[in-house]
Amino acid sequence: MPPVRRLLPAVALPIVLVLSGCGNDDGSDRVDPAQLDAVEAPELGACRDLEPGDVEKSSNATKTVDCAETHTAETYAVGPLPATYDEADYDDDGLAQFAYERCSGQFEKFLGADESLVMRTVVSWAWFRPSEKAWDKGARWYRCDLVGGGEQSKEYVDLPETAKGLLTGRPEDKWMVCAEGPTVVGEVKVPCSEKHNWRAVTTIKVGTDDESYPGDRLVEVKTRDFCSDSVGAWMNYPVDYEYAYTWFHKAEWDAGNRRSICWARTPR
Repeated sequence: MPPVRRLLPAVALPIVLVLSGCGNDDGSDRVDPAQLDAVEAPELGACRDLEPGDVEKSSNATKTVDCAETHTAETYAVGPLPATYDEADYDDDGLAQFAYERCSGQFEKFLGADESLVMRTVVSWAWFRPSEKAWDKGARWYRCDLVGGGEQSKEYVDLPETAKGLLTGRPEDKWMVCAEGPTVVGEVKVPCSEKHNWRAVTTIKVGTDDESYPGDRLVEVKTRDFCSDSVGAWMNYPVDYEYAYTWFHKAEWDAGNRRSICWARTPR
């Protein structure tokens, strides 16, 4: 008999990849005065002990630490902004698009994973630009940091000495994302090494790179149908299974994301 597919409520969320808020570092002892309004680009490969509140800001001057010590962030990409931003405002809308394209692509390469896998990991990325004072002095660089958590994280997990190649081969469960609760809606995500009953098992592509956003309803329906088949295949087509999905909106589509996440109800 054909498998019985039980659909749990879906959830539409902003993607957890483009992070850039307002403000700057305060005067706490976590801040390095030399980095605060630095015009020079930051150090590639530097490690820091960042907190979720840090990535809500557009610039960051948290002190670096030895990567052999406890840390929650690693700078994996640094570079100059394109010349088109030489005369741009500090909060130019195009900066987020540039950061998504540059940081997300380098994120995959750094972790040794494809787009589908990096959307199902507990680590994410944040990007930073110079402070407003440095911007006014002509500073035009970006910094991409891998961080040990995502948007819903209350605190970040510690990273290895380097996260390079972290997802190569078959990643450990502690780096993959699961959820504990009746559905995936509104639940705090946890590493799959912890108690859970939902696992993000696949992602599906809902549009081509050159396609315009088709609207919320069409994206959700396409996600639902694809995830039904994808989760069934992942579970080897059992007689009865439950699945859910996470889909994203126009803002994330415009930033370059074309994927939705499929969840299977499973304790493994």
